[in-house]
Amino acid sequence: MRKAVVLVTGANGEIGHGLIQNLAESGREKIVALDVAALDPVLASRCSEAILGSILDGALLDRLVSQYEFKTIYHLAAMLSTRAEFTPVAAHDVNVKGTLNLLGMAAEQTEWSGRRVKFLFPSSIAVYGLPDLATKEQAGRIHEKSWNLPTTIYGCTKAYCEHLGRYFANHFKQLSAGREISGIDFRSIRYPGLISAVTMPSGGTSDFLPEMIHAAARGRRYACFVREDTRIPFLAMPDAIRALAQLESAPEDHLSWRSYNVTSFNPSAGEFRDLVIERLPDADITFVPDPKRQAIVDSWPADVNDVSAREDWGWTPEYDLEQTLDDYLIPGIGVVPAPNGVR
Repeated sequence: MRKAVVLVTGANGEIGHGLIQNLAESGREKIVALDVAALDPVLASRCSEAILGSILDGALLDRLVSQYEFKTIYHLAAMLSTRAEFTPVAAHDVNVKGTLNLLGMAAEQTEWSGRRVKFLFPSSIAVYGLPDLATKEQAGRIHEKSWNLPTTIYGCTKAYCEHLGRYFANHFKQLSAGREISGIDFRSIRYPGLISAVTMPSGGTSDFLPEMIHAAARGRRYACFVREDTRIPFLAMPDAIRALAQLESAPEDHLSWRSYNVTSFNPSAGEFRDLVIERLPDADITFVPDPKRQAIVDSWPADVNDVSAREDWGWTPEYDLEQTLDDYLIPGIGVVPAPNGVR
């Protein structure tokens, strides 16, 4: 008999840390974690199995299918935006081919188990693309169905995988006979910028705020790669994990959409810098915009409309901007004074 588990890919990343902790604390599910890097030992101790491997490894996925029955798959593995721009073909392989491998695996398990496997997919604000700052200002809070014109390979792959998920959920093998139970239960969250106190930023184009606070807390200089007036939406990591858990537990017939916006606050980079300096007066934060990365961030909305998530599955953030700083980031990161006052 296959063992009933939840699968978490990309388990060693920012979302994976919080998600595995949340799942382990609930005690309801056994967890199988998969990552191309060795799992953090604390995380590994909370899992039934921690596997070192790639979502592109077909033999590995076949072994997993032979051993486990996946009730839910949290597919977090991806090549992030900045690195992806340097290696777009590799990014397509990881982000699209890897996702397609897992969607197919979930659909196969649905067919033999008679139960639609839940497939949770973190998408991104990068699926949006606005042509210039004037349009960005005029557009205001962007709805899920607007401005889906990504300018990065990361955004393109996320948008395409959302469509693949919608196909596997609603139209999989639509010309086949006997489709009483087929496809999967695909659910996606379009995350804004995420801010974590637990893990260091890992190269995302939206990481300018978390990089700023992590550097300040450690007494290091930080040159922000966007302008002071740059504004996009953000979410504290505990809210990001809670949103994923809420979406997973919502009845499928309550969902009017397969991909949902969520957000909490959207300060400009300069406003966030000022709040950090209020709390850490020795912080040394300057602005040295990188024109290419700046252009990418400028194509993303200043804010998103998350009314569908609020109405369909009860989403509301618990952390506003000041709570994120005072109740989560500052105590979570810890402030390390610079030796001899020198940074």
